[in-house]
Amino acid sequence: MNTPNSTSVLLRGINLSRRWGGVVALHQVSLELLRGSIHAVIGTNGAGKSTLINVLSGEVAPSEGAVELMGQDVSHWPQPRRARAGLGRSYQRNTIYTSFSVQENCRLAAQATHQSPWLWWQSARTCKVSTGIAQEVMVRCGLTQLQHLQAGLLSHGQKRQLEIAMCLATKPQVLLLDEPLAGMGAEETERMLELLSQLKTDHAVMLVEHDMDAVFRIADQVTVMVNGSVIASDTPQAIRSNPQVQRAYLGEHTA
Repeated sequence: MNTPNSTSVLLRGINLSRRWGGVVALHQVSLELLRGSIHAVIGTNGAGKSTLINVLSGEVAPSEGAVELMGQDVSHWPQPRRARAGLGRSYQRNTIYTSFSVQENCRLAAQATHQSPWLWWQSARTCKVSTGIAQEVMVRCGLTQLQHLQAGLLSHGQKRQLEIAMCLATKPQVLLLDEPLAGMGAEETERMLELLSQLKTDHAVMLVEHDMDAVFRIADQVTVMVNGSVIASDTPQAIRSNPQVQRAYLGEHTA
């Protein structure tokens, strides 16, 4: 494998560990997320995948190690500051405003990074910047025709698309996506994979996912975790044929 150009590395985790008392959730985990690349992290339940996302995004502080965002050490930055600096994430569960329209959800997300407190007398709905960003991300995520629909009425797959649209509205350069395909049917999965393929052109994407067929179709790099540690990190082809990975996780999926 070629050594990645350091200028293309947007997010780097360096020897990350996280302990809660005697429980080790992460142990010396390192990875790099490159612009133009989808980096999938796989592993069984309890492998440490969600803890890794939480540490990278700033929701949980590492016990050891460092996080670098665009070359800057952000290890002690809280999540809102990392988000403003270009780090976006989605969650396993939908975090949308179900009683608001699709457009309002996107506008509110955009508004979070384009606040105008000095215009306290003006309705936020008239803000051309946040409204424009909302329209832009709805187009990109295929939600324009649904923009006036109440978000709670969307299908499961559409809600996941909306969550990514809201994430994009904050103008991130790095996307941390926690199981975006969970619970989707075949058609919804295809739409999401197409969207992710488009997003990687100008973002660095980390994908935590259990759908192995989807992972091997879309990922450029795959990191495999077991019991909080990385046991392999390589191309999808190399991961498929790695005996240690086959024993620890993939099993019949490698057939």
